[in-house]
Amino acid sequence: MVKLNYNSALVTGGAGFIGSHICEELLNQNIKVTCLDNFVAGKMENINEFMGNPNFKLVKADVADLDSIKDAFKDIEVVFHNAASKCTVCRVDPKLDLIVNAYGTFNVYEASRLSGVKKVVHASTGSVYGEALYFPQDEKHPYNPVSFYGVSKLCGERYSNAFRDYYDINISIIRYFHVYGSRQESSDVGGVIPIFIKRAFENKPLTIFGDGTQLRSFTYVKDDVESNFTIANSERSDGQAYNSASGIKITIQQLAEKILKIMGKEDLEIIYKDWRAGDIKVFQVSTEKLASLGYECNTSFDIGLKKTIDWYVKYFKNK
Repeated sequence: MVKLNYNSALVTGGAGFIGSHICEELLNQNIKVTCLDNFVAGKMENINEFMGNPNFKLVKADVADLDSIKDAFKDIEVVFHNAASKCTVCRVDPKLDLIVNAYGTFNVYEASRLSGVKKVVHASTGSVYGEALYFPQDEKHPYNPVSFYGVSKLCGERYSNAFRDYYDINISIIRYFHVYGSRQESSDVGGVIPIFIKRAFENKPLTIFGDGTQLRSFTYVKDDVESNFTIANSERSDGQAYNSASGIKITIQQLAEKILKIMGKEDLEIIYKDWRAGDIKVFQVSTEKLASLGYECNTSFDIGLKKTIDWYVKYFKNK
């Protein structure tokens, strides 16, 4: 893991899936960590093991309320902004999606400006590109989001340009693609991998929306933590956006079959339903720009998936 060149960090959405893994690695490096979360999606169980650590501080607040968060940014050197409304939430409440992902991001930038934060790494998404016009999609690909989520995340990104131009704040964008690993939400608003694992654990059929041919670049969460740290450390990253993806190509059909095989549940049925609106069919991602900073994805999909399944099976058994 990359050694981070800062002494204090704030993680928005720090009790969430990716945020809690960032907090964990920061603490492993003896960095002072402020975890900011409103616990709409974040969970105390994700950070309980950190609560006794003298370097860990929890602030319960909402990024949509500037007054409630700005004090937490004092004496912070680097911010990892991972608080977000999920893609699955935008289908139900697109207005909330806009408030969290656009206005909330504006507030994080403003709080960072007011406190003199040295660096902000803002977590965005490959959904800002929409359906690919060419492969592999690099950071120069035109923006054409087809979901409310992609639109709101792109709006948050665009505010970074304005804050850099007006206030000379160092902001970098990291675009996630299909992150998976322990602590990810396994309910119907969670990621496809934990949803499939939970269904298989409960001996229920797996549901694929569409025909299963949609192509994904699943990335193990620890690799995305490393990419966050790589970007945070680099002066060259200021004002830049980076795709963070494994480059591994897996269809949803292959994913379902792999999970059933590893769990010994190959007799379970896979059922197919209509495509979901806004579901992008193919992701083939260029990560050359991130690699130019020295980043390398280290986790194979089979190893990462096995670790993830083992964690969830233990988690479900203990619930």
